[in-house]
Amino acid sequence: MRPMQHPPLHAHSSAAPFRQIRLGSHEVRWERRADGCLLIRSKEDLQAYPRKLTDRLGAVAQQAPDRVFLAVRRPDGSGWHPLTYAEAWSRVQRIAQGLLDMRLPAGRPIALLSGSSIDHALLALAAMHVGIPCSAITPAYSLLSDDHSKLRHVMGLLNPSMVYADEGEAYAAAIDRTAPGDARIVHTRAPAAGGRSLPFEALMQREATADVQATSAAVDADAVAKVLFTSGSTGMPKGVINTHRMLASNQQMFVQSIPCIAEEPPVILSWLPWHHTSGGNQMMGLTLHCGGTLYIDDGKPVPGEIEKTVRNLREIAPTIYFSVPRGFAMLVPWLRRDAELRARFFSRLSLMYYSGSALGRSLVQDLDDIAVQACGQRVPMMSGYGATETAPFALAANWLTQRTGLAGLPVPGCDLKLYPIGSGKYEGRLRGPNVTPGYWGQPDLTRKLFDEEGYACLGDALSLIDPDDPAAGLAFDGRVAEDFKLSTGTWVNVGTLRARLIQESDGLFLDAVICGEGRDAVGAFIIADPAACAAACGLDAGASWDSVITHAALRSSVAAIIDSMARRNTGSSTFVSRAMLVRAQPSAAAGELTDKGSINQRAFLANRQPLVDELFAPDPPAHVVVSALGTPV
Repeated sequence: MRPMQHPPLHAHSSAAPFRQIRLGSHEVRWERRADGCLLIRSKEDLQAYPRKLTDRLGAVAQQAPDRVFLAVRRPDGSGWHPLTYAEAWSRVQRIAQGLLDMRLPAGRPIALLSGSSIDHALLALAAMHVGIPCSAITPAYSLLSDDHSKLRHVMGLLNPSMVYADEGEAYAAAIDRTAPGDARIVHTRAPAAGGRSLPFEALMQREATADVQATSAAVDADAVAKVLFTSGSTGMPKGVINTHRMLASNQQMFVQSIPCIAEEPPVILSWLPWHHTSGGNQMMGLTLHCGGTLYIDDGKPVPGEIEKTVRNLREIAPTIYFSVPRGFAMLVPWLRRDAELRARFFSRLSLMYYSGSALGRSLVQDLDDIAVQACGQRVPMMSGYGATETAPFALAANWLTQRTGLAGLPVPGCDLKLYPIGSGKYEGRLRGPNVTPGYWGQPDLTRKLFDEEGYACLGDALSLIDPDDPAAGLAFDGRVAEDFKLSTGTWVNVGTLRARLIQESDGLFLDAVICGEGRDAVGAFIIADPAACAAACGLDAGASWDSVITHAALRSSVAAIIDSMARRNTGSSTFVSRAMLVRAQPSAAAGELTDKGSINQRAFLANRQPLVDELFAPDPPAHVVVSALGTPV
């Protein structure tokens, strides 16, 4: 039994034209070396970019002072609190003066513990404007940890001169346990007890003097702008140095690859967190570089929070929309049933852009159907590849295609080396002005990052779409470190298998965790789409997840999917022998879910070892789906 599909809103959406948008060149030069490496570079040179992004803030404040730069929901949810470019520029300069007056110790960053907000943005921009590095740290390290071990590690590396939190009282315990004793503490609301914390408004008491302009003018493009910490999926977080050159050049790379973004000031609504490179660099960076408007979405693509995103999209029509596959999947049911919402969402949308994990073809088809219903055209769905170490944009699939899972080709100014690691698979290595010089306070890790030619080795696997023609583009093939061996000694390519499983499900699966290291065959934990699963069972979309996950029709659908894979793939490492639908969704608090919505496979499996044992039991329980064609475990 195959999963039942939602009836399309438009029967011929695949034949509908794409919305016409201007895209950059994707022509490349490439050479194959005797050592098996492939070197690929864009034929287009990188054009000029600002010395630092805050220079753009000042320029737009002069050109369009009344244009909204940032907007955040009012606390009572009644509307938006906007901040114009003129207001932002004035406050940034005043805060910069306040920071200079404090004479903070050189080389010690400002740590920002709380999430996206106007005050957070102003403090970070002011610090960077006068050459003080800043570091946005995930609130989870402060609010969702009992021992604050990761925050203690991060604070130990940074040794911050100042620590900011919007709600001082909420972060008081984390600050008391981890912040240096001489660090200045700044809050916006609810100061912690003890009187140590300084109100945010105190930073803006003085008008900017000539010192601000002089100090800003002396900031070198290669000076540290910020430190962004990796998620720590394989250990403690690493602090990735982001220079001003990285941030500024990366926006120019993006605009040259997808010029339609900058044809008019973009309007962006984004939930992506600022302690992550996609939110803190790409969303904020593109907004500044292009003189656009960023609405801070207080929702997230998780149950109970997606409703906030929908509410915001009822009011804000974005010109470009960034999310992860889970985010798009959670929007589909709302867009399908609400004509007014989908009409607004697609009214001026030039393209959608995803990153973070595999995207099923059926999800693209759903979005095509809905777009055609709303505006008579398909809206391009695009993707690319990058990392915290590349600021993040490095490769772009900037051409119209129905294929998903693409990493693309190098953007102007960024060189790619493909280092062979076997069976048509390569490790991607990158060099360019957008690539980090290393890790903050960890010279040993910095040395390991680069190969003998200065390319950053990021540990991600890429594969050629056409083995004979690198110019046809590349596909993301998972993390090199995620691959494992079965008991037979056969390697399992986790990224490839996971993507195939998601594609095979035709919209039933949102994600999967592949496992089986040291076992005889491969298993998978399935993170399913509740609405699609309910439809596959003939149930209403509002049916309880417990009633859906235990439904015999759903288990039959899962069995049909893995049996279909097994029929076409005879090797034990190329298909899933048994699967289990996940009852409890991946937890961010437990480290199973990253801030951008992708799954930390190692943490997921470590936290759910009893379920792993059930999955591979000789006599598995009824909720384990075993392929009739699979290799015995």
